[in-house]
Amino acid sequence: MPRTINILFLAAEAEPFVKVGGLGDAAGALPRALRALSTDEIKIDVRLVLPMHSVVHAETRPLASYSLKRGDSQLAVEAHTTTLDGMPVYFINGEPIRSSGSVYSSDHKLDAEKYAFFSLAALELPRHIGWDVDIVHCNDWHTALAAYGNLVKRWDEGTRRVASIINVHNLPQMGPDISEIVNAYELPHAQTDLPEWARILPMPLGLWASDAIVAISPSYAQEILTPEYGYGLQDFLLARKETLHGILNGMDAQSFNPEDDPAIGVNYSIETLMQRPKNKMVLQERLRLPVENQVPLLGMVTRMNAQKGFDIALKSLTGLLKTNIQIAILGTGDPKLEEEALKLQELFPKKIKVETRYDTGLARQIYAGADMFIMPSRYEPCGLSQMHAMRYGCVPIARAISGLKDSIENNETGFLFQKETALSLSATIRKAIKAYGNHEQWEKLQHAGMLKDFSWQASAAEWLKLYLSIIHNKDVQGA
Repeated sequence: MPRTINILFLAAEAEPFVKVGGLGDAAGALPRALRALSTDEIKIDVRLVLPMHSVVHAETRPLASYSLKRGDSQLAVEAHTTTLDGMPVYFINGEPIRSSGSVYSSDHKLDAEKYAFFSLAALELPRHIGWDVDIVHCNDWHTALAAYGNLVKRWDEGTRRVASIINVHNLPQMGPDISEIVNAYELPHAQTDLPEWARILPMPLGLWASDAIVAISPSYAQEILTPEYGYGLQDFLLARKETLHGILNGMDAQSFNPEDDPAIGVNYSIETLMQRPKNKMVLQERLRLPVENQVPLLGMVTRMNAQKGFDIALKSLTGLLKTNIQIAILGTGDPKLEEEALKLQELFPKKIKVETRYDTGLARQIYAGADMFIMPSRYEPCGLSQMHAMRYGCVPIARAISGLKDSIENNETGFLFQKETALSLSATIRKAIKAYGNHEQWEKLQHAGMLKDFSWQASAAEWLKLYLSIIHNKDVQGA
């Protein structure tokens, strides 16, 4: 009989059921990649739990009904289930979830109620379906209260020890004040070593209660120990350094594959890279840029905001547009930055095209057709676009932070710059353009990037090692 590890995987969103951002990509892919690691010796039974958002469209069947005590009342919990590639997926519903019309609300009070209810209801689910969990895997603040509730339950009820992990995708988003909600659900206020202001927020409480804290890239795990990226929790995290880890998120390598991607003009692979320039022509024609194969074409697919360094990019490109280059930009965001980008297009209509919209097909054509991909982010815990670009033979130019420097090898698969300035970005772009002039060197860069394994299988293998170490520690200490 193989040894079984049971993982309750909680998230606010997960593809293909509901996706708002990068968390949806990760939560949809990682559980399935983990289950695929099962062997004759060990079975990885990961089960995904999501809120039954009103925007979720899935054929489900009723699974269980129970209640949570909140103040003087009992809140009804409805659990439904379906499967995804053989993986059980559970949906939690109840009045706090029905009262919120979207995945994330602008009303902090609604979100506080919704995700507190979801976290605590999901934590109770295994008991009602007769499934013994080994690890509760929480993602960001929305599910962090499950880690806190899990520890409190263990203390108060003396139940079987269940470990918990919190996966940090975005540390600054710590969630709303839940002090009244914690009281209402009769969760004690533990004496923690958190800063006083953090003891009423779900993310810090989850961090404090977890057996392991995992950032979404190794460098981000180190950066959150500093005042710049720790957002007031750096001292607490330093004290927890032994339980802090960094595992680089993966990408959907099956979908993002230039060999069979239906969204791009001409399919190609590393063996047929000579076909790739045809996609540059397709992109130039689509954006009404002059069709010139030898001119370096720089691409950006981004949110137009300060976090992504879009203002840095605009300052840099303003000077570079006086040289012989072309630029394709796709994205939306800050209206002022959108306006600046469009003004730049007016000044250089034959050199830069800006599309201020969401278009996944055009994004993929930029990966397939641009020569270089620009990511001057001020803050990027992991990043996916640089992985997508390399997968398509588009050489990234990025700031050396977090997941960007963990996934890009400077001068080997792309180009990195340190300083948060337009001057530093410009110098690095010029360096890349010089390399582009050497066909042999450029093709070597492309090959190296396309050969990188950013699949979720690679990330899942690292997660499995962590799960096993946590279970070992739990067994040694006594379940």
